[in-house]
Amino acid sequence: MVKITNLSKTYPGGKLAVDNISLAVEPGEIFGFIGHNGAGKTTTIKCMVGILSFEKGDILIDGKSIKQNPIACKYEIAYIPDNPNIYENLTGIQYLNFICDIYKIPKAQRNDDIKKYAQLFLFEKNLGDVISSYSHGMKQKLILISALVRRPKLYVMDEPFVGLDPKMAYLVKETMREKCEEGASIFFSTHVLEVAEKLCHRIAIIKQGKIITVGDMESVKGDKSLEDVFLELYDHE
Repeated sequence: MVKITNLSKTYPGGKLAVDNISLAVEPGEIFGFIGHNGAGKTTTIKCMVGILSFEKGDILIDGKSIKQNPIACKYEIAYIPDNPNIYENLTGIQYLNFICDIYKIPKAQRNDDIKKYAQLFLFEKNLGDVISSYSHGMKQKLILISALVRRPKLYVMDEPFVGLDPKMAYLVKETMREKCEEGASIFFSTHVLEVAEKLCHRIAIIKQGKIITVGDMESVKGDKSLEDVFLELYDHE
């Protein structure tokens, strides 16, 4: 579903944020991307979803290059950022319909899915409110619903559990598992290593723009916890 090959990204001033990384995410897989702040996680994600250009390598989404076919790739991707910036003068339901219009989601399908996920995330009573009145957590719910109603092949999530209460975090994890069972892929960054350990099929750990380990969860951590492995790798690399 996703193939990143020799990706490098340098910011103005010469800072090398991502240094020749390669990895792949298969259909039906939950892939965790782990590293400290500044390690290159968000830069990689923004390159993957077409927000940032990059000078070396390529990223294929379902066989299509994000460089050569950005619009086609973006139809396959739902991006859920860590800090949602959305049109605050719209109501929640107006925003959801706006997103569905852009991605040409049929009316019957969108109505069913909006109802389903608004009920699941206890958001029905907030759909008619103006987004400017929402808390950060409510905006996260709205962005998540807007991604789910599109039924994309790939969900790209940047720190999706930050700021969520325990019940909402549980619902998000269950929804992620459900989508993978349906054949979608999920690529997400996180600082919450316990969640990654329980949720991910495979992970990559990135440090100073370089991948220092990648593989399935059991082979990466062995008989240790993911936290122990992460700390050892960061201390000794």
